Amino acid sequence: MTSIKKFQVTFDCAEPERLARFWCEVLGYVVPPPPEGFVTWDDFKGSQPPEQRDSWFACVDPSGVGPRLYFQRVPEGKAAKNRVHLDVRVGTGLVGEERLAALEAECARLVPLGAVHVQTLYDGNDSCIPMLDIEGNEFCID
Repeated sequence: MTSIKKFQVTFDCAEPERLARFWCEVLGYVVPPPPEGFVTWDDFKGSQPPEQRDSWFACVDPSGVGPRLYFQRVPEGKAAKNRVHLDVRVGTGLVGEERLAALEAECARLVPLGAVHVQTLYDGNDSCIPMLDIEGNEFCID
């Protein structure tokens, strides 16, 4: 029998901590404690060489079920559509107008955080709302 592997989702980005904190708000994730031997993340950052400071950040599911999200600074900006994106599933089990209302409510919560509403897709029964995060990465409210 094949064993299930744990995995993390990694984002290339310009501002790792800022993007990680955005996704904490979207998903209900939390920032994990700083590495052993450091009281705060600022203490840890201060111990790093200047070129490594703010080069990465992470957030985790407080229940331990979902994957860790890891954000790493890269020099280049986003140039094309993501090949992989997250679907934030808030309408599971809902259909029609009830599903659309749940998705629209989540969209309204995320826009003030910096998310961009791209469009609302609705065919009378099924719906999806494509969005962009604060660095322009695509994701969907589903």
